[in-house]
Amino acid sequence: MGRPRSFDTDQAIDKAMQVFWTHGYEGASLPDLLDGMGLTRGSLYKAFTDKKTLFLRVLDHYEGKAVQAGVALLTDPAIPNGADRIQTMFTNSYRAVTHGDRRGCLLCTAAAGPSMYDDEIAQAVSTGLGAMRNGIDEALKASPKHKDLDDDARGALADMLIAQYMGLRTMARARLDEETLENVVRSVRALLS
Repeated sequence: MGRPRSFDTDQAIDKAMQVFWTHGYEGASLPDLLDGMGLTRGSLYKAFTDKKTLFLRVLDHYEGKAVQAGVALLTDPAIPNGADRIQTMFTNSYRAVTHGDRRGCLLCTAAAGPSMYDDEIAQAVSTGLGAMRNGIDEALKASPKHKDLDDDARGALADMLIAQYMGLRTMARARLDEETLENVVRSVRALLS
């Protein structure tokens, strides 16, 4: 009979998320993960099997935490104008940068990295970004300017806006200057108004 785990799995996944979010999948070394999670090599492998399995668990955790918070904002009836919800999402992302958070979006980082060569990671990224895209589509339905668009036109606009969002978050991670990032937010505002 094995010893019971001496750590909280959810806390370990949250700590691993911080490491992957900071370093990316490829950049997160085993020592980074062990140090960030406060685990031994044996404990990490026993609980999570390997780095990829851990990363998939982290992406699932990120979706439940960050992505669902974004979807909640985009579908929040307390903000009656859906365009305002979308603008708030972009503004919040920009504000995170101005407050020193240059990590961008973990899904966007994974989309530009391991999802290019790993089908399981690509599926996890697609699921998370798809939820955000669908949240944008729902917000557009609540926008006076966009609510009467047909499904195809509204869907195309939602696709463009998720691409803008991914661009903004990736540009933040790439440490582009704040003025450039603010211009992205302004362009979205102009598009939605």
